[in-house]
Amino acid sequence: MRRSRIVGFLASLLLAGGTALAGTATAQASPAALSGAYVALGDSYSSGVGAGSYISSSGDCKRSTKAFPQLWAAAHAPSAFHFTACSGARTGDVLAGQLGPLSSSTGLVSLSVGGNDAGFADVMTTCVLQSDSSCLSRISTARAYVDSTLPGQLDKVYTAVRDRAPNARVVVLGYPRFYQLGTSCLGLSETKRKAINDASDHLNTAIAKRVADHGFTFGDVRATFAGHEICSGSAWLHSVNWLNIGESYHPTAAGQSGGYLPAFDRAA
Repeated sequence: MRRSRIVGFLASLLLAGGTALAGTATAQASPAALSGAYVALGDSYSSGVGAGSYISSSGDCKRSTKAFPQLWAAAHAPSAFHFTACSGARTGDVLAGQLGPLSSSTGLVSLSVGGNDAGFADVMTTCVLQSDSSCLSRISTARAYVDSTLPGQLDKVYTAVRDRAPNARVVVLGYPRFYQLGTSCLGLSETKRKAINDASDHLNTAIAKRVADHGFTFGDVRATFAGHEICSGSAWLHSVNWLNIGESYHPTAAGQSGGYLPAFDRAA
């Protein structure tokens, strides 16, 4: 998510906190995935916002050496690796600026996109700063967008990826649930936390449906993040990061290595 979308809810970050633990995962990639170049597309959850160790040349895209695409490429040594994922990317941004490295020689593609289209930042702003009813209303609006408009936007991206990389295995990563429920946790009410989690599930369901219809593979990260949500006491998601406000509500380095990487490993 872009810095401009984060600054607006700086005050809200006083209400929550998070910690991170380290995590690692390894797996064997399929021969098909290693037979060509690997291209990593998508938004901040793929670029590695929140994991630190940002590549200076990536600028505001904030691509991290600790992001799951970098970790996977280092472990499996594909014939080539192209990392174009960018913080704040929506479906239109992927189409406009990230597809250049794709070709008939691409063997593997990873992608996460849709959260920014659905208005994640505004949902969090509303839910943290306003009442339960306002939070639920904003989430209802986001869910309506996911039902009515997002599928068509995803179709455009998935079709373009397949057109440009006809031989690639394409893995689309989803989003984690953000909060552990049923625990004592300062900040959002249980009603808000549950509604946010349900909205994440709704978004994942919509993405997974479009992924299946395009013959791609969905990488579900909810199981790998289970027990490591905000309010868990061992969170792999930032709630507050005072050193870099833009990292808030993004996976930590442990979330990339322990949450996203194993989900991608299994799917790749």
